[in-house]
Amino acid sequence: MKFGVSTFLTDRGLAPTKLAVALEERGFDSLFVAEHTHLPVAGPVPPEGDLPPHDYYRSLDPFVALSAAAVVTDRLILGTGIAMVVQRDPITLAKEAASVDHLSGGRFQLGVGAGWLREEMRNHGTEPRTRLALMRERVLAMKEIWTAEKAEFHGEFVDFDPIYSWPKPAQRPHLPVLVGGNGPTVLERVLEYGDQWAPNLVGTPEELVTRVKELRRRAGERGRDRIPVTLIGADQRGYLGPDRQGTITPLTRRELELLADGGVDHCVFFRDAAAAETEALRYLDELAELTGPFRD
Repeated sequence: MKFGVSTFLTDRGLAPTKLAVALEERGFDSLFVAEHTHLPVAGPVPPEGDLPPHDYYRSLDPFVALSAAAVVTDRLILGTGIAMVVQRDPITLAKEAASVDHLSGGRFQLGVGAGWLREEMRNHGTEPRTRLALMRERVLAMKEIWTAEKAEFHGEFVDFDPIYSWPKPAQRPHLPVLVGGNGPTVLERVLEYGDQWAPNLVGTPEELVTRVKELRRRAGERGRDRIPVTLIGADQRGYLGPDRQGTITPLTRRELELLADGGVDHCVFFRDAAAAETEALRYLDELAELTGPFRD
């Protein structure tokens, strides 16, 4: 099993370059970066003191941060966990993702999601009720841009005539798209236009393993190869829904063994962006010790 860390990188706390180097030095496989473009003042998660939960309004742009991380590392997988596709222009996002993949030598993975903070997406002109259909078209359009010399797409939400767009991703046929989410219809989205599934830990590890088996069964029925699963926020239990309630509880070795045996390929732990450097590095040391026996 592969292991990594997911975090909100901000203008405070550990810099992306320091974090990336620290992860690679400790043998970790990946760094995934979350994003919010802003935090609406009237939203359901108001600021609490100087830093609100998960540093929503202080987060760095993930593509800029991951480009910095790419420069100082050689093998670390760099990913978004997740990118708000419904808040980004697909032509621009396709170029950003392909650029990071090109600069990193083919180490980028695009985790995508439809988001949950309705006030935020409305500020980008996105209607929350149709965001899943919008995400589908934007992902499909990006895949056309990545793979075609003259790319075009004609849908309900995304519509453009043939265009040239470079660079193309270093990975072939294109960089992997990880579809995030845990809802009842997420597996269908993964099967239609995803290359991997990127769930959170909602419920028990046993319940997640059951859904992984369902995904692999349905993929086989459609003639698809084995679909990898990257668990993002492996120690964020129960983070789902508009109240974003849950707990951060480290996985036990038994739970890691269950996930590995159950088909989870990549386990990504959450790191608090507000933690001081010494505390953050100590946490990485603890994770390295916990995950050591299970590494590929």
